[in-house]
Amino acid sequence: METQASISTAQPNQTIAFFSQLIDEMKRHPLITAGFMLTVIAVIVLVLIEYNALGGQNIRFNHAMLGSLVSFSTTALGACGVLLLRGLSTKIEDSMLGFAAGMMMAASVFSLIIPALDASTEILGKPALSPFIVVIGLAMGVMLMLGLDRFTPHAHAHSGTFGPGRDRLSGVWLFTMAITLHNLPEGMAIGVGYAGGDDTVGLAITSAISIQNIPEGLAVAMALRAAGIRPLLALIVAAGSGLMEPIGAFIGVGVASGLPLAYPLGLSLAAGAMLFVVSHEVIPETHRNGHQTPATIGLMGGFAVMMVLDTALG
Repeated sequence: METQASISTAQPNQTIAFFSQLIDEMKRHPLITAGFMLTVIAVIVLVLIEYNALGGQNIRFNHAMLGSLVSFSTTALGACGVLLLRGLSTKIEDSMLGFAAGMMMAASVFSLIIPALDASTEILGKPALSPFIVVIGLAMGVMLMLGLDRFTPHAHAHSGTFGPGRDRLSGVWLFTMAITLHNLPEGMAIGVGYAGGDDTVGLAITSAISIQNIPEGLAVAMALRAAGIRPLLALIVAAGSGLMEPIGAFIGVGVASGLPLAYPLGLSLAAGAMLFVVSHEVIPETHRNGHQTPATIGLMGGFAVMMVLDTALG
């Protein structure tokens, strides 16, 4: 009885402690908090507008969900390699992550920012104003990911743990949260890609993310194994984190479909979120082990592959 009582008392105490730390963190970073909250509110409003008026236009939603499930499956496929390989050299891991970063970077430019500029120009009729719409969207994407990075407990293999409540979660959960944060903007990118009704945009983004998810899924699973996690659990964690992509796609197609200007805003928001992840997390991770050159070559290779793929898909 004493044990049950202590457990029931500890759980509310831990919840209170987490929110107390979260509030303290928000107070220490008022600008990030304000930007994050405004972005979250804008996203929620746009999603509600879209899904309240969805009606017979759910073909976009169906395509976005299908694309996100394909990208999730390739994450799981790549992660399966952890059952076959005893280990990968850090040089190879950094090269694979660099390749994934290059594809994400190119997808942000060719499949998100350029279509956003074109769409905003078509809507506004004034090319000089379209970059401002895209900049606003990019800033929203950055603030969304910066807030999630600052206020969500997570861990990276080489740089330690971050966020409120990190001392109350196991290493597996902290790693899982970090991977989940990476997958959210990828799912959003797929969602906004299909939101405009032009499947070539969505197909290009889906193809890019699906391809880069294979080496990324393997690299993540191997990093989890190197951190002491059993191979099967590393596979489950790496693959399971890909389930965030359908959630991101749901948000993305909702954000970019509700209002005319929401489409270019949604495209550039997803681009800003992906570029933030590439610059803030992926590239620094690939450079921590002294493998800057192979990681950069991998990045350029991924960028080139995505550029060719985007051109081939129109």
